[in-house]
Amino acid sequence: MLIGAPIGYLLGRKRFPGKSLLEGTILLPLVLPPTVLGYYLLVTFGKTGPLADLFLRLTNHEMPQVAFTWQGATLAACLVSVPLLIRSVQVAFSEIESDLIDSARVQGANEWQVFRFLILPLSLRAVISGIGLSFARALGDFGATLMIGGSIPGETRTLPLAVYDAVNSGEDRLALVYVLILSGVCLIFSILASQLTPRYER
Repeated sequence: MLIGAPIGYLLGRKRFPGKSLLEGTILLPLVLPPTVLGYYLLVTFGKTGPLADLFLRLTNHEMPQVAFTWQGATLAACLVSVPLLIRSVQVAFSEIESDLIDSARVQGANEWQVFRFLILPLSLRAVISGIGLSFARALGDFGATLMIGGSIPGETRTLPLAVYDAVNSGEDRLALVYVLILSGVCLIFSILASQLTPRYER
């Protein structure tokens, strides 16, 4: 939410050079193969990657380990899921009438007040829907999470990775339990999104 809402607001309410390029870049994680995203993360956050070198130059210390940690797995899940939130928020923010916002400004509201008391309440259903879909997508990520986080029991093993490991080890009943949990949670968030979006549109 902290990443997606400001970017969605920027794309939905502002015009600037390179906007289409930024939109395409943000949507890229939805269409790139997950292993490609995982590879980019490994290269970027590896001990010999560009960020590690920059961190060393700025702080004179080595960058904390990201690969094969829960932080790396979280980063991968965020990367593949935040475009759904950004897109949902962007569309909702862009559909708010400019006359309403101009009226609020004329009456003395600053930018934060306009966002807090006008834009956000009018877009709340779409924001909640985007959060739900984004969470469900993050929960179900497999490829990018496996590449950067591995599948370390008690550390970076997520439910999708646990399903894969259970099937490979012949534990079909355990795999079924994990599958049902994932399916149930994702179904709940899908229903929530479908209930909120039509009401917002009406």
